[in-house]
Amino acid sequence: MKKITLYILIILCGCTKFDIPLSTAQSILENVRSNKNQKAVLLNFWATTCAPCVEEFPMVVELGKKYEDDLAVIFVSMDWLEDKEKARSFIRKQDMSWTTYIKNEKDNPFINGIHPDWSGAIPFTILYGKTSGEVVDFWEGEQPRERFIKAANTAINF
Repeated sequence: MKKITLYILIILCGCTKFDIPLSTAQSILENVRSNKNQKAVLLNFWATTCAPCVEEFPMVVELGKKYEDDLAVIFVSMDWLEDKEKARSFIRKQDMSWTTYIKNEKDNPFINGIHPDWSGAIPFTILYGKTSGEVVDFWEGEQPRERFIKAANTAINF
């Protein structure tokens, strides 16, 4: 009975696994830290208006599935809040249900809060070591699959 009530509430409020919670840099990094000693983390910043982001997204999803036992993938949409539904629609079309956020902070504090060397260009990807929890690699711009694989393997073993 409790499960049925929960499902009805989820349907009525429109809350689904495709919801994209609003988030700040601090709360995203808290999520990253919660994976320490459990999984390496791949944190990917993207937007529906960014062609390279949209192009590399399926490859990141595929890698996340390949390494799912050792790698947590967290997506952060940099779309404007008024475009949240567009971001949610894009996520819904992907074959995944991983943690996805949408930025809810002014650009400069958010960008600097995530990584001091990030210019704000997207896509932006950071990998955190499984046991260290430290940044092991990061880059701006679209990168080939091989770069992601090498960084993921480093993060899993660091």
